[in-house]
Amino acid sequence: MPTDLYGQTADLDRILEICAPYDIPVVTDSAEALGSQYLTQRRKDAKSKNKKQKSFIGDLGGFARKKGLRHAGVGAKAAVFSFNGNKIITTSGGGMLVSDDEAFIEKARFLSQQARDPAPHYEHSTFGYNYRMSNIVAAIGRGQLRVLDDRVEARRRIFDYYKEALGDTPGIEFMPEAPYGRSNRWLTVILITPEKFGADRETVRLALEAENIEARPIWKPMHMQPVFRSADYADYEDSKPKKPYPCRVVGGSVAEDLFERGLCLPSGTAMTGEDLKRVISVIKRCKR
Repeated sequence: MPTDLYGQTADLDRILEICAPYDIPVVTDSAEALGSQYLTQRRKDAKSKNKKQKSFIGDLGGFARKKGLRHAGVGAKAAVFSFNGNKIITTSGGGMLVSDDEAFIEKARFLSQQARDPAPHYEHSTFGYNYRMSNIVAAIGRGQLRVLDDRVEARRRIFDYYKEALGDTPGIEFMPEAPYGRSNRWLTVILITPEKFGADRETVRLALEAENIEARPIWKPMHMQPVFRSADYADYEDSKPKKPYPCRVVGGSVAEDLFERGLCLPSGTAMTGEDLKRVISVIKRCKR
């Protein structure tokens, strides 16, 4: 389950190529990547080596039908997108599961609608859930899909504005765009190197907070989360763990460094030029 982080698609072609010999199905966590794209030629090359993997949903309504690009998640067994309130388009919550595998989607729909068997009464032969999206919420989502391209372009303009103003500042780096795709720039993410910039990420975040400007560190790596490193759930006494939770970790130093230095800047499509200048001004004042 690769993640298209901050709108940057994973190298899905390479992942499919690795998984194909073992018949491992790939489901992309594309929660943040609605409107993001990657090159079709690389996907076709990978697909030729992987006859069993299916591409899905064509061009997701035509949004990616340009410049030889395909929408994020195309080529995987399935993909998941988020409509949470902070995403590039929103229904206020919920999300979308997509796949070309009709049986897969029908089973998911069955489970999401309480797993009710066909009968005049409530009959259940398996466990189900109540994950249905209401008709009203779905209608809002369909309406917002019409402005998806506009939202992507707005986010990309915001990224370019930040980069133009701060890109040459020593100690500040911007999240690069992979050569195999086109990010929706859901959030503008920077890395701050204290030795060069003169202040660390947390100093900058707090300076923004003091001006009522919200900025957040990037996602904390899973292996650093207390839930995975400090508790054996089978061995509690007075809510205190007696021994470490046995979570196996491979690598992790790169993710730890990114978390230590990474900062997500305000990136809402409603931001004005004055809003952006205000954020930039606070960041520049932190430089020593």
